Amino acid sequence: MNDVPLRVLIVDDEPMARTRLRRMLGAEHGVHIVGECSDGEEASAALADMKPDVVFLDIQMPGMDGFGTLHHAAAAWRPHVVFVTAFGEHAVDAFEHGAVDYLLKPYSRERLRVALDRARVARQRVASGAADHFPERLPVPVAHRLRMVPVQSIDCIVAQLNYVELHVGAERLSLRETMAAMEAQLDPRHFARIHRSRIVRIAAVTEIETLGSGQYVFRLASGARLSSGPAYRERVRQAFRLRAP
Repeated sequence: MNDVPLRVLIVDDEPMARTRLRRMLGAEHGVHIVGECSDGEEASAALADMKPDVVFLDIQMPGMDGFGTLHHAAAAWRPHVVFVTAFGEHAVDAFEHGAVDYLLKPYSRERLRVALDRARVARQRVASGAADHFPERLPVPVAHRLRMVPVQSIDCIVAQLNYVELHVGAERLSLRETMAAMEAQLDPRHFARIHRSRIVRIAAVTEIETLGSGQYVFRLASGARLSSGPAYRERVRQAFRLRAP
């Protein structure tokens, strides 16, 4: 199923935003853009006709907004949704509407790939008959066995060369996986990417210290301290609902 191209519909009222997203998606392997729309009414018809796997959907548009578009199209065809917006305050509503991801403009190629990975994982779950939700446990090889690790027991994930390290209390479990693939498997309502090599479970964070240049230091309940990267400033603010200093 992952070898089948991901059928994508782009919906945004800004021509430059559509052009940029089309260019970035066009450079990705396994993506087929089936169409573009500039407003909600046009998008509702396109969703029914084209039946894309995923729609990259702007929220604030003239007339019918992104949420209204989904409500209007739900009976005909409901794809996996990646909301794309310049406003972070809609994140809670977006995930309540079943979004697989929420891209805050301007986003990087790496961040776009995470959204595509999330969409592929969601499509695979539907194809296999599984419930469309993020896994509650992850299989981690330990010796000659697979240990099923509850996702909510993971405090943070740290990249280490060609593998990742899961911090589960005082334990450190190694998994040969990329950070992008790990992020795609984790519910963004509960986990936040704060650095290119660090992901934290939001509920495990007890204190956040604000530094200069848009950086933060997170203290976890386990006592661990993790710093964020400047490029992840807006994602951190969105995940933890922080106001700009």
